[in-house]
Amino acid sequence: MGRLRALLGALLFSASFLGHAPAADLPGEEEPREPIADPSPQRFSVCLLYGCRRVAEMGLARAQWGRVRGLFSPPARDAAQERERIARAIGVMETMVGKRLGTDRDRGGGWRGLFTTSPQQDCIDESTNSTTYLRIIADAGVLRWHTIEAPVTRGHVIFGHPHTTAVVGDTATGEDYAVDSWFLDNGQPAVIVPLSAWRRGWRPQ
Repeated sequence: MGRLRALLGALLFSASFLGHAPAADLPGEEEPREPIADPSPQRFSVCLLYGCRRVAEMGLARAQWGRVRGLFSPPARDAAQERERIARAIGVMETMVGKRLGTDRDRGGGWRGLFTTSPQQDCIDESTNSTTYLRIIADAGVLRWHTIEAPVTRGHVIFGHPHTTAVVGDTATGEDYAVDSWFLDNGQPAVIVPLSAWRRGWRPQ
């Protein structure tokens, strides 16, 4: 987990070179914040405005967190079922966050330019937020079949469109899976596919 936190911090640091451009006002937020290093249901960071140019602070009410945690009760019978629950949990947390920050209007696969102040989010925002949500879930001790890994990027800015995803590892098989929430509208379950297929350019049909 220490290595994951270091890599996630590096990802956020790299994204910061895109610049913290002026952004539309966010509820309860007057200025950009630093990402929270140890997220919890009561206090965590949310990346906004492409490349994590804006970092908002959020927290879930007890009933909201209970809804997320309840997705994993009773425990999953196998890794495949747990991945289905992870996908749904990402969507549920996106919905809760979206209603507060306006990102409930985010559309899957959208791109409106680097200097947007719209609620649209890019893959850096999405993968960073999904990794944060996964860390919160894992720290609650409800995952039996997966570990949380560092985000992975495919493609290249010159030789192909770069794209980044959150990642979980199957503890039984050792296989990694992409947990990609960027392809679908805000609040939809994330798509989870073998990372090997995702690296080859997988995208929803």
